[in-house]
Amino acid sequence: MSGGWRVGVDVGGTFTDVVAVHGAHRDARVAKVPSRSDDRVAGLLAALRAVGLDWTDVEDLVHGTTLVTNAIVEDDLADVALIATRGFSDTLDIGRQNRRHLYRLDLPPKPAPQVPAGRRFEVSERLDHDGRVLAAMDPRLVEDTLRQVEDSGAEAVAVSLLHSYANPAHEEALGERLRARCPFVALSNRINPEAREYERTATTALSAGVMPLAASYLDRLEAAKPAGSRLHLFHSAGGMASPEALRELPLGLAASGPAAGVAAAGRVAADLGIGHAISFDMGGTTTDVCLVFDGEAQISSDRSLGDRPLRQPMVAVESIGAGGGSVARLDHGALAVGPESAGADPGPACYARGGDRPTVSDANLVLGYMDSERVIGGDIRLDPGAARAVVAPLASAMDMTVEEAAFGIVRVANATMLRALRRVTVERGIDGRRCTLLAFGGAGPMHAVELARAFSIATVVIPAHSSVFSALGCAGAGMSYSQQRTLRMAVDAWDAARLDRVRRALKSRLAAPLVAAGCREGEVEVEEVAAIRYCGQSYAIEIADAPFDDPHRLTRAFLDRHRALYGFATEEPWELVSIRLRVSAPSTDGPRPPASRGSTESPESTGSAGEASAVRTLPCTFGTGGPVPTPRHARAHLVAGRALAGPVVVEDEWSTVVVPPGATLVADKAGHLHIATGVNA
Repeated sequence: MSGGWRVGVDVGGTFTDVVAVHGAHRDARVAKVPSRSDDRVAGLLAALRAVGLDWTDVEDLVHGTTLVTNAIVEDDLADVALIATRGFSDTLDIGRQNRRHLYRLDLPPKPAPQVPAGRRFEVSERLDHDGRVLAAMDPRLVEDTLRQVEDSGAEAVAVSLLHSYANPAHEEALGERLRARCPFVALSNRINPEAREYERTATTALSAGVMPLAASYLDRLEAAKPAGSRLHLFHSAGGMASPEALRELPLGLAASGPAAGVAAAGRVAADLGIGHAISFDMGGTTTDVCLVFDGEAQISSDRSLGDRPLRQPMVAVESIGAGGGSVARLDHGALAVGPESAGADPGPACYARGGDRPTVSDANLVLGYMDSERVIGGDIRLDPGAARAVVAPLASAMDMTVEEAAFGIVRVANATMLRALRRVTVERGIDGRRCTLLAFGGAGPMHAVELARAFSIATVVIPAHSSVFSALGCAGAGMSYSQQRTLRMAVDAWDAARLDRVRRALKSRLAAPLVAAGCREGEVEVEEVAAIRYCGQSYAIEIADAPFDDPHRLTRAFLDRHRALYGFATEEPWELVSIRLRVSAPSTDGPRPPASRGSTESPESTGSAGEASAVRTLPCTFGTGGPVPTPRHARAHLVAGRALAGPVVVEDEWSTVVVPPGATLVADKAGHLHIATGVNA
């Protein structure tokens, strides 16, 4: 029997974070250890040991991972064979007309197709866009194609037949025969049952390409898992899924860790009554930002990863290569930061593990934000001399002092992250100035206030347990599955019976893993989203909680949403392009770690920074005016409701909160830190 612990583990590029919560006595333990890229399972076991647990103590383990994301970004994919309808095997080669480099004719305009011509095969069959069979598959010709696939030496097979989203019969029949010859088969009607041939085929090929890697990792995890423990992985749509479900749909692991952080941010935003929030997760390798409305993260079905389309419901996270380990350099005389990272090994120079290039973390240590006497991740001691040594050549090249160069590195990194904030707000028609910045991750609280000021955001919230926030999102996850399916049903040809059949079939498929896990089918919670457009438009807008049973109400909802987004709406006919379903287990409060230790004094009590005794005072540099004496406080000892006026630094075991001059920090009883940036709301 397990010991009743529920554990969330997030494996990042630099650190692995772990949160353990005991369901009975509400004990909570958190830790951070260096990631093990050479052996991820060993790294997970090391994370459990860091909180004093063996896997036999764990009742539920929910795991976020960058395994699939890294494989796609680094193009480390299995050799895939593609089977397409005759005449359509070159879809991946043709792609779209968009160019990656509009004015650089010396660079390739688009990435090379994932499946080369020698591994692309065809079958004679044809459906129309409504799924009617125009030409049946010839079993003899199919057998010839299967032999060619075997002879190609491919590790996995992707099947993407024309209009299979409308009728999967041909794909399913082909898949059944393929599975007798190849263990890894991806069918487009299961991966992405939507129109747009290129995106559907590319997503299916990506899924096939990561199948062997994901299956191998899942096999190792399940072999290490004790019999009395349950294992789930956090998926990119904001919930957890079983290993069995992710074997067939491994792209659900893309953006797994960032999605967990956004899920936790949504929960905190809901608890605090924050209507509009931007989650800001800055780790060692990347920064991930996402818009959160009324406690719910924004979901997108059209994403890209590694310059390849990825069509599936995902938390709309914008990821950039800017983190604490991002390397600074001169690029044609201009200072640039990232996307290259020092990673976990050797890491930034200040970690004293052999790093020899300047990073954002080195700059933060030079500026005095990080404390050189602290130990990070259990065994990392900071070396200020090494940090200054790697920043010094940049400073010399720019004719600056080391501190000025370090401040420049931080400002450039902030400017890069500022562009990500604009992409999730301004470019989507949202006024980011009305949002609260929810900052977490190992490095996020150091940069949050200056970033918020640059974006004219008045309030920053640093949630409790911010340094292990994605692991906290894993620990509090509920099981859910989602998928989007093309319908193309015009309002003047409404077919309620067909719509009902599609909805019931989609719900049954998505709910199957929940039922297998013990959830009663009648208790499954369903969320439905309609994608609607005017007839003739290219792209649709989404209507949440769509009233599918009443076309007149759906018309009003569409017109209201169109008017809100674009300022106008017409009475022209529209069509239901697709529906998206999300099924989940019945809602529970889930495990909530207790608040950070500290006083429970009422929020109304206030006082000056001097009333909460600082651990000590050290110089910090906040601009070109030289170092400023800055009090440093232990986060666990902050008094709830008492204001700390900047400059001040607040520290916990793994992260640092920087409050520059002109900003004010107040802790609440739950351990969240509220910072007024000094910007007028």
